[in-house]
Amino acid sequence: MAANGMLTQRMSQAVSIVGAGRVGRALGRRLHELGWRVGGVTAQSMATARAAVRAIGEGHALDGLTHEILNSRFVLITAPDGAIEGVAEKLAQIGGKEWRGKVALHTSGALDFSVLRPLAELGAATGSMHPMQTFSNQNIPDLAQCIFGIDGCPTALKAARKMIHQMGGVAVRLSGANKAAYHAAGSFACVYVLVLIETATRLLMAQGFKRRQAMRALLPLARQTLNNFERIGPLAAWTGPLARGDFSTIERHVKALADLNPEYLAAYKPLARLTAEEFAAQPGAMLNQLDRIFGAATVSKKKK
Repeated sequence: MAANGMLTQRMSQAVSIVGAGRVGRALGRRLHELGWRVGGVTAQSMATARAAVRAIGEGHALDGLTHEILNSRFVLITAPDGAIEGVAEKLAQIGGKEWRGKVALHTSGALDFSVLRPLAELGAATGSMHPMQTFSNQNIPDLAQCIFGIDGCPTALKAARKMIHQMGGVAVRLSGANKAAYHAAGSFACVYVLVLIETATRLLMAQGFKRRQAMRALLPLARQTLNNFERIGPLAAWTGPLARGDFSTIERHVKALADLNPEYLAAYKPLARLTAEEFAAQPGAMLNQLDRIFGAATVSKKKK
């Protein structure tokens, strides 16, 4: 009886992964390490599916969406956002009434669980669990303490919380009407931070720095800024010419950037305005000063 019970529990924790890219491989590997049985694994090609199985450590590579996916009670759909709706429709056609009692979770940060409606209409519990983390082809991030945004029906939420808890993550129920705003927050903190540091790197390289030297100068600065943000909060961490009311330095920045890539100045302007709106005690006065500087720079450029 004990052995049968353990087998039943192991079978109940079987998961198939549809669209095993960076996120699918990371979640699949971690769940496998925690004792989950990984079933069918699909990707953009059979070769990619086989590579995903090797990265996960278990699973059966599938050549597209097949009925074998339904051999698992849980299905993680980790396909790109634009493909999820089509995947759900195809899976509904393949499984039909067999979806009753199964749990389907997608990992999109911008789409809510309604995109899985074709499966819900067949009796599946549907939801989403999105890890607020960046994934690369070079390594699998530590998911311990990672925040996962979740939404869905009660059964799907329970399943998502179980997975996340076992991985050491923290589940946060998304209650906002626009889930895409949640995902946009991640873009501000990850993608746009990345491009800002790369822009700063290229600015230093234009002044004679080697890339390694530029990174050595900028990364400690960025890390200390984030440490300050975490330790003392955004207002206390705010430094630089705007924080000091040093508008003459802002003018010099604008003139220097105008002679370089026009996109640099185009990005600098809204960032300065956003900084004033978020942090300044009297944002109106600071915005007026910035508008004066930016307006003069535009006029000066036109005269040339």
